[in-house]
Amino acid sequence: MVDLLPPIRGDPFDRLLVAQAQIEAMTLTANELVGRYPGPIRVI
Repeated sequence: MVDLLPPIRGDPFDRLLVAQAQIEAMTLTANELVGRYPGPIRVI
Protein backbone atom coordinates (compact mmCIF):
# COMPACT_ATOMS: atom_id res chain seq x y z
CA MET A 1 0.00 0.00 0.00
CA VAL A 2 2.81 2.43 0.88
CA ASP A 3 4.54 1.89 -2.45
CA LEU A 4 1.35 2.93 -4.28
CA LEU A 5 1.33 6.41 -2.72
CA PRO A 6 3.11 9.22 -4.59
CA PRO A 7 6.28 10.70 -3.03
CA ILE A 8 4.73 14.10 -2.31
CA ARG A 9 7.26 14.75 0.44
CA GLY A 10 10.69 13.30 0.96
CA ASP A 11 9.65 11.91 4.33
CA PRO A 12 8.59 8.26 3.94
CA PHE A 13 6.95 8.33 7.38
CA ASP A 14 4.12 10.46 5.93
CA ARG A 15 3.28 7.71 3.47
CA LEU A 16 3.36 5.15 6.28
CA LEU A 17 0.85 7.20 8.30
CA VAL A 18 -1.46 7.65 5.32
CA ALA A 19 -1.32 3.96 4.40
CA GLN A 20 -2.06 2.95 7.99
CA ALA A 21 -5.02 5.33 8.12
CA GLN A 22 -6.37 3.80 4.90
CA ILE A 23 -5.99 0.24 6.18
CA GLU A 24 -7.50 0.96 9.60
CA ALA A 25 -10.31 3.14 8.16
CA MET A 26 -9.16 6.02 10.36
CA THR A 27 -9.09 9.75 9.64
CA LEU A 28 -5.64 11.30 9.75
CA THR A 29 -5.33 14.94 10.82
CA ALA A 30 -2.45 16.63 9.03
CA ASN A 31 -1.17 19.78 7.36
CA GLU A 32 -1.91 20.81 3.77
CA LEU A 33 1.12 19.06 2.31
CA VAL A 34 0.18 15.66 3.74
CA GLY A 35 -3.43 16.46 2.81
CA ARG A 36 -2.45 16.06 -0.85
CA TYR A 37 -2.30 12.30 -0.39
CA PRO A 38 -5.43 10.33 -1.25
CA GLY A 39 -7.35 8.93 1.65
CA PRO A 40 -9.15 9.87 4.84
CA ILE A 41 -7.17 13.00 5.72
CA ARG A 42 -8.54 16.07 7.47
CA VAL A 43 -6.41 19.14 6.83
CA ILE A 44 -5.94 21.53 9.73
